[in-house]
Amino acid sequence: MASKSIIFDNKTFDISYEIINPTCKKDIIFLHGWGSNKDIMKNVFSPYLKDFRHIYIDLPGFGKSPNEYELTTKEYAKITEEFLKSLNSTKDIIAGHSYGGKVATLLNPKNLVLLSSAGILEEKSFEVKTKIAFAKFCNALGLNKLTKMFRSSDVKSMNEGMYATFKNVVNEDFTTSFSNYKNNALIFWGNEDVATSLKSGKKIASLINSSTFISYDGDHYFFIKNVKDITERIENGIL
Repeated sequence: MASKSIIFDNKTFDISYEIINPTCKKDIIFLHGWGSNKDIMKNVFSPYLKDFRHIYIDLPGFGKSPNEYELTTKEYAKITEEFLKSLNSTKDIIAGHSYGGKVATLLNPKNLVLLSSAGILEEKSFEVKTKIAFAKFCNALGLNKLTKMFRSSDVKSMNEGMYATFKNVVNEDFTTSFSNYKNNALIFWGNEDVATSLKSGKKIASLINSSTFISYDGDHYFFIKNVKDITERIENGIL
């Protein structure tokens, strides 16, 4: 594991990362989901894709990459772009899980791999709508501390900068961003995913012209049990 300092918008971001197969000429970059970290991706994918240099990154605010600044997904992409430039990465493939799929799409790699990517707005449950309405009511009354009780489990342990970041990114509509991606895409999904629905995956596939969509039995982390087939499809589709 290593760390590299990146300057963006006059701010310093210490990015924790790990490289597997460092002598390989083609790169595959792995971006984790919200609330996750690079180790989850590395533990699943590092035994495979031996012809690629694997780059595993902790996005700012996750894993061992600290962050206290309020960010947007576009800023995450720009920070990651600067980091990849520092490694002279060719961006042959970027694989993004969940939130990482949004960042991966904005990075416009030669080949895009989406694993149950976020980015399609879905109808919120009544419970979630109620929590949001109550939080807004409390904030209007200046009861900000009370609203912390109703925060998502994804952000309860995070600082205020990361909570502000969460609010910036949670309701983004990436329909246009997916449509604007013109290179090759492999889109993998879990049939029982309730975090990002199968319907959303199929919509993303319809938005990206040069895309292939494959679904598997499993939930939001379906790729853990299906990694062998997924990596073989990546190799066959790209090499």
